[in-house]
Amino acid sequence: MPDKSIYLASRSPRRRELLRQIGVSFELIPLREAPRYPADVDETPQAGETPDAYVLRVVREKAQAAVGITRARRLAARPVLAADTTVACDDAILGKPANAAAAARMLESLAGRTHRVLTAVAVASGDDIVTRVSESQVWFRALAPEEIRRYVATGEPTDKAGAYAVQGRAAAFITRIEGSYSGIMGLPLAETADLLRCHGIVLP
Repeated sequence: MPDKSIYLASRSPRRRELLRQIGVSFELIPLREAPRYPADVDETPQAGETPDAYVLRVVREKAQAAVGITRARRLAARPVLAADTTVACDDAILGKPANAAAAARMLESLAGRTHRVLTAVAVASGDDIVTRVSESQVWFRALAPEEIRRYVATGEPTDKAGAYAVQGRAAAFITRIEGSYSGIMGLPLAETADLLRCHGIVLP
């Protein structure tokens, strides 16, 4: 029976949960095995890079890095899935906040307005990499400074693009969504399933 599992190049528990939701069997290939190790992919935006170009560049580099790891470890050949999410407010790229103060500033910039959430997915087989991008629009209501302070104090904004989790307490800030809910969480399932089918992964 052919091997229908994949490698997942992500440490995100949300992406693991979403893959299990659609019945995908996977093995983790974490790109950074411990915080003390340097990152395999530099996620710093380049000068003049748009959010759309940024998220595609980063996801391709993640996929390439993960393929390199599988080769170095002499692992069985399987498709490698990588994903990257960024929040775009106008032309500003809002990645993961460095600290509580940065998280508060991001939330202040999102309050009372609309922003885009871009999640790029890449599936690599050897040197061949195919990508898809999901774009969603999210509307935040106005937020009082005390609301932002309390939310940041929960720790939920840590390690979240744009400093919030749509599936968490920040759901109380959101008045409207257009696009993919799973994409906002970090892995657009329709696009992911399409890419996997193209690589011979038949979903239940």
